[in-house]
Amino acid sequence: MLRIYTTGIFLLLGLNSIAQIFTDTLSTKILDEVIVIAPKKQLNEKQFKSLATLDEYLQSGGKVNLVRRGAYAWEPQINNMSTERTVVTIDGMRIFGACTDKMDPVTSYVEVSNLAEASVCSGQQGSCYGATIGGALDLKRNSTDFKPKGWDLSLNHGLEANNIHQVAGASATYTDKSYNIDTDLTFREAHNYFDGKGHEIAHSGFKKINFSNALGWKFNNNQFIETSVIFDRATQVGYPALPMDVSLAQALITSIKYVAVWPKAAYKKFEVKLYYNTITHRMDDTTRPEVPIHMDMPGWSNTSGFYAQLERTKAQHHWLLNVNSFYNQSLAEMTMYPKNPQENKMFMYTWPDVRTFYSGLFLQDNWTLNCHTELKLTTSVGLHQNTVASPFGLSSLQIFYPEMPAQKNRWLKSLGVQYRQTHELFEWSLGGAYSERAPSVSEGYGFYLFNSSDRFDYIGNPNLKTESAFELNVSCGYKTPKLYLKLNSNAFHIQDYIIGQPNTNFIPMTIGATGVKWYRALTYARLFNLDFTAQYKVTAHFLCTAQVKYSAGQDHQNQNLPLIQPLAYHLSLTWNYQKFSVALDASGNATQNHYGQTYGEQKTDDFSIYNLNTSYQFKWKQAQLLIKLGVENLTDKYYTTYSDWNKIPRMGRNVFINLTTHLF
Repeated sequence: MLRIYTTGIFLLLGLNSIAQIFTDTLSTKILDEVIVIAPKKQLNEKQFKSLATLDEYLQSGGKVNLVRRGAYAWEPQINNMSTERTVVTIDGMRIFGACTDKMDPVTSYVEVSNLAEASVCSGQQGSCYGATIGGALDLKRNSTDFKPKGWDLSLNHGLEANNIHQVAGASATYTDKSYNIDTDLTFREAHNYFDGKGHEIAHSGFKKINFSNALGWKFNNNQFIETSVIFDRATQVGYPALPMDVSLAQALITSIKYVAVWPKAAYKKFEVKLYYNTITHRMDDTTRPEVPIHMDMPGWSNTSGFYAQLERTKAQHHWLLNVNSFYNQSLAEMTMYPKNPQENKMFMYTWPDVRTFYSGLFLQDNWTLNCHTELKLTTSVGLHQNTVASPFGLSSLQIFYPEMPAQKNRWLKSLGVQYRQTHELFEWSLGGAYSERAPSVSEGYGFYLFNSSDRFDYIGNPNLKTESAFELNVSCGYKTPKLYLKLNSNAFHIQDYIIGQPNTNFIPMTIGATGVKWYRALTYARLFNLDFTAQYKVTAHFLCTAQVKYSAGQDHQNQNLPLIQPLAYHLSLTWNYQKFSVALDASGNATQNHYGQTYGEQKTDDFSIYNLNTSYQFKWKQAQLLIKLGVENLTDKYYTTYSDWNKIPRMGRNVFINLTTHLF
C-alpha cells in the first residue's frame, strides 16, 4: 500500500511540473445548493440561530434531510438517500464513521466555527471525491487569506432553555502577507430535552468539545502550504431512539495542502492534499436502568488518503481533473457479559476489520457554447477493493457464505451531461447521468447489526452486485430584482437496489429481535424528488420566502421505500432595518400516507410548527456584538417526523439567546 501512495505522490509532483508550463483563467462551479454557515468568521445575523449545531444549519437547506436518533449527530441524506449512497467530505477528505448504528456521521465531528459553507452536489455530479449515486456534501472550512489584517478575535456564548443547552466558544485569527493562523475552540453541553407535552425525553443530553487549527505559509505570490487539524470529543451522548448510548465519540482529522495559482495562465490552479483521520466510538448501555445483558460495542475507523486537483481553461472549455485515493480500516466488535459471572463472555466482530482501498479519476468539462448556453460533461472511474483482514471475522461470515473470498474488487464508473441556458430573467437546465457504487461495509460485511426501528438483526452480503443508477434532472428559474422562482426535479432508476430483507433460515442473536434480515439486491427501485422555492422582496427591508418539497420512492413491486420525505413546506417572513432584524417562519409535513410498511416503517401524522427570532447588532469602533433572541416551536407542539427513529418526539417550546462578540 505504501508503494501505491508513493507512486501517486510522484505522479502528482509530475502534474505540478506540467501545470507550470501552461496558462489559465477563472472558472465557475455549478452547485445544487450552498448552505452558508459563517463566511470568513463574520457575524452571521442572517441565520435563524447563529450558534446552532451543524445539523440545524443543514436542515435549513432544501437538499439535505436528516435522520434523527437523538438530539445529537443526525445522519444527512441527499435526494432521500442515506450515507451508503452519498459521499460526505470535509474539504474533500474522505472520513468514515466508526459506529455500526450510524451514531457518528461525518457531520458530527466538526463545528460551525470550523466551516464557511456546506456545498451540495446532486446525483452523479457529486463524484469528484468518490463513487456516489445520491450526491455529495462537502463541508468547506474557512478559506485561507493572506492579507495584512493582523489579529481578529471573537467570543460567543449561547443558552437554550428547554434542555439547558450551553454553548461557549472563542476563535483567534492572525493574517499577514506571508502566513496566517486560524484557531477556534467550542464547547457544548445539553441535558435531556422536553417534548410538547412536557415529558422529559430520557437519554437525550450530550457533552462535546471541538478544537480546530489551521496554519498557512505563502512562500511566493502564487503558492502556499496549509496544515490543519480538527480534534472533536463527545461524551455522555444519549440516544433515546436506540437501546444504547455513547460514552465516547472522538475524532482526530489532520491534513497538509499545497496550492499553486496562476491567474493569467491556462492551468489556473493546482491543489494537492494529503490527509489522515482516526475515529474512536464506544457504545455504552451502563446508564440504562434495565438491560437484558450488558454489552460493550467499540468501533474504530482510520482513513488515509490524498487528492490532487488541476483546473485548466482553454477557449470555451474549463476542465477540472481530480485524482483521489483513500485507504480505510473499519473495525467494530461486541462483547456480551452474562449476568451469571460463571458463564463465558461472548465476543464477535460486527465489522471484521474490513480494509477498503479506492483510487479514482474524475474529469469535468464546463463547455461554454455561447453567452447563454453551457454544456457540462462529467465522468469518473475508480477501483474499489474490500479485504477482510481478520481471519476470525472472515470465518464467521463464511458460516453463511462458505465460498466467500477474503478480497473483492470492483470497477465503478459514472457519466453525466447537463445542458444549461441562461437569459436575463430566465434560466433552465436538463441533464442525465449514469453512476455506480459499491456496497458499504455494513451492507457487505456487517455481522448481526441490530436495527432498533424494525427490530431485526442485519447480516451483510459480500456477494452483492454493484448498485447502478440512471438519473434524469431538470430545473428552471426566474429572477427579477424583486421576485425569484426556482423549480428543481430529479428521478432515479436504481438497478440492483440494496436493502435488507427477512431470511427465516437465520436465527437472531439480539434478545428481543424479531428476526434476521440479510442485504439483498432488488431488481430495481425508483425515486423522485421535486422542490420549489419562491422569494419576494416586498420592500427593501421585507422579504418573503416559501419552499415546497415532494418525494416518492418505490421498489420493483411498487412497495413504498422507507425514509422518503412526505410533502413538506417552509415559509418565512424576514424584516431587516439597519442593525435590527426580526423573522417569523413556519414549517411542517403533510401526513405520510405512502410509508414503507413492507420495510417496517410506520405512518407519521402531519404537523406545523412556528419559530420567531429577533436580533440587534451593536458596534463600537473596532468591536461588534450580535444579540439573537428567539423561540422555537412557539406553540409547544407535540410532534414527530418521518425521519425520527422509533418516532421519538421532537423538542417542545425552546427559548434561546446567542451572543457573539467580534474584536478587530
